[in-house]
Amino acid sequence: MSNSGVATPLKPMPGGAVRVVVWVLHMALPLLALWLLLVQPALDIRWEHHPSHLWLVMAVAAVNVVLAVQVLKAARMRGDARLLLIGYAFTLAAGFLFLHALATPGVIVSSANGGFEIATPVGLALASLLFAFASFEFSATASHRIVERASATTRGIMGLLAAWGIASIAELPPLSMPLTERAVGPLRWIAVVAISLYLVAVYQFFRSHRKKPSVMLLALITAATLLAEAIATIIWARNWQLSWWLWHALMAAAFGFVAYSAYAQYQREGGSAGIFDGIVSPETSAAIREEYGKALETLTDTLQRSGQSGVTDGELDLIIAGLGSRFSLSEGQSEILARAARSLATERDQARRLGALALIGTESGVERNEDELLESVIAVLAERFAPDVVRIGLDSGHGLVYPDWLATSTWPSDGGRYAKDLTVGGDQAGVIEFARPGAEFRPRDIAIMDTLVAEIGIAIDNVRLYRQLDTLFRTYMSPDVADTLRADPSAAGLGGSIVELTALFADLRGFTSFSERADPGEVMELLNEYFGLVVPIVLRNGGTVVQFVGDALLAVFDTPEPRPDHAFRAARAALEMQEAISGVASDWEGRPLFRIGINTGPALVGNVGSTEMRSFNVVGDAVNVASRLESSAQPGTVLIGESTYKTISDRVDVTPLGALDLKGKETAIVAYLLKRVRPPR
Repeated sequence: MSNSGVATPLKPMPGGAVRVVVWVLHMALPLLALWLLLVQPALDIRWEHHPSHLWLVMAVAAVNVVLAVQVLKAARMRGDARLLLIGYAFTLAAGFLFLHALATPGVIVSSANGGFEIATPVGLALASLLFAFASFEFSATASHRIVERASATTRGIMGLLAAWGIASIAELPPLSMPLTERAVGPLRWIAVVAISLYLVAVYQFFRSHRKKPSVMLLALITAATLLAEAIATIIWARNWQLSWWLWHALMAAAFGFVAYSAYAQYQREGGSAGIFDGIVSPETSAAIREEYGKALETLTDTLQRSGQSGVTDGELDLIIAGLGSRFSLSEGQSEILARAARSLATERDQARRLGALALIGTESGVERNEDELLESVIAVLAERFAPDVVRIGLDSGHGLVYPDWLATSTWPSDGGRYAKDLTVGGDQAGVIEFARPGAEFRPRDIAIMDTLVAEIGIAIDNVRLYRQLDTLFRTYMSPDVADTLRADPSAAGLGGSIVELTALFADLRGFTSFSERADPGEVMELLNEYFGLVVPIVLRNGGTVVQFVGDALLAVFDTPEPRPDHAFRAARAALEMQEAISGVASDWEGRPLFRIGINTGPALVGNVGSTEMRSFNVVGDAVNVASRLESSAQPGTVLIGESTYKTISDRVDVTPLGALDLKGKETAIVAYLLKRVRPPR
């Protein structure tokens, strides 16, 4: 009640808690009945009917035997210690219950016999020990040892039952005398221990049930509870009275409920293979899941290899039957496996096709042209879209053309068809057609194909754009520099490194006076013509054009691409440049000629500028000397420094010029007039 006097509504109990409460109430009813019979002896009526007792006990024992056989069979099939112990518990309970049935007067013995009379509580006590052990989780080593000793344990149990029966029939002490009050005393302590063990099993099995709910686990929990109540009833009941018949009913209910649950599982599974899988140990459960996973993988792989539409129902049934036999699957499990495999195969097929979109998106790049891209696209589609056939038709301007190399396979004569226009940059570039032999396309297939065609159009458009950008990029810097930056963008950072290289300076002598006489358009035309002749020569010889400064050109050899013969390459390029220019200049009187200076030495190579703008450059005395040699050269000639000459002296013809006083240099520089380069021997 709240402070305001208004009653606070009770919160509804969760469904799981309600079920537990209902179950506890049902389990408490037998104890309530026992208490009532004991406190009201008048209600505990006597009914001594030997045939009814015999057949009731024999029927319960028979049910128990069937359960024991099935559980032990499953235990051997799964190699599970928990199932094995539970199967032994059922075996002991059934065996001693059968021995108790023989105590019915007039069957084997004519009068009461202690061995047969106490067989039931002894069997239930031994079963409680096995139930308790089975409820715990074993290590893999312990489980293996228990399973390994299964045959010896079975022989031991059979031997114990036989020995007990023989001793009872032979009336060997202490089993020869009828049960007395004095003998019941120790049995009560045994009953207390057995009840405690059953409760331990109930608690442990309930914990397992909460982790992984199972009908059979719930049946075991109920059976263990009823058996605990049964052994308590045996100790307190009055012989042949209603309380005495109560424990017979409790045992029948316990084993009957397990049998009914197993039958329900059998009906649901469609077979006996997986009835008791819900109560196996976690290790065995993991192994079962792995087995089912392997079966599912095997069937899924078979469907995918054959193509989902290429496997007939009959072939699929044979495959599933084989897997069911291999992995001990019931009909229900096999049917579930088939549905799961088809679903998984479909999902994998869709994922495989969707993966083609990502792969195609990565195929476009600067290095590729359109034909290379389309060839890689066809390779991806051949792998990812099989068994479907894909072909690409290109617009030739006069109609569609279907090149053989743009098809994943031979075009089938039957089956589903689908075509989608290929659009690149807003213009139709062709068509992409799909065919599925022997089947039709589904809506989700068409959705993927539409996306694929759009992705291919984007990839082609990207290749064209990359090529345009690459062409534009390369016109503003040397190809070697462009390739280096494209391969390693971090090379664009400010700074550089010391490199041994050969620098080439070329300058047009007389350009100033020429530009004074000519109009600007003519000047620009001349520069473009000259540089159009000499730049390819530099590049062809492995040089890198660093910069243009008015009518001057700076090129270096050995960077960014290392070339051991960089000095010789520079010398050869210089003579080829002069030869190319002399042919043009001779056609026009007054046109300027190049003078070229070459020098070899260490220089700092890298990027100079700021974070906003930078350029590739070379800095160092070797470069300065090349510039000064160029200033001292006559039009149409090439001067090389001493360091360059020493490197290529065996491959060039020169005229020594001695030491020259160059502007900005404190010491004279030895120079040579380059006349000719000789091919390598």
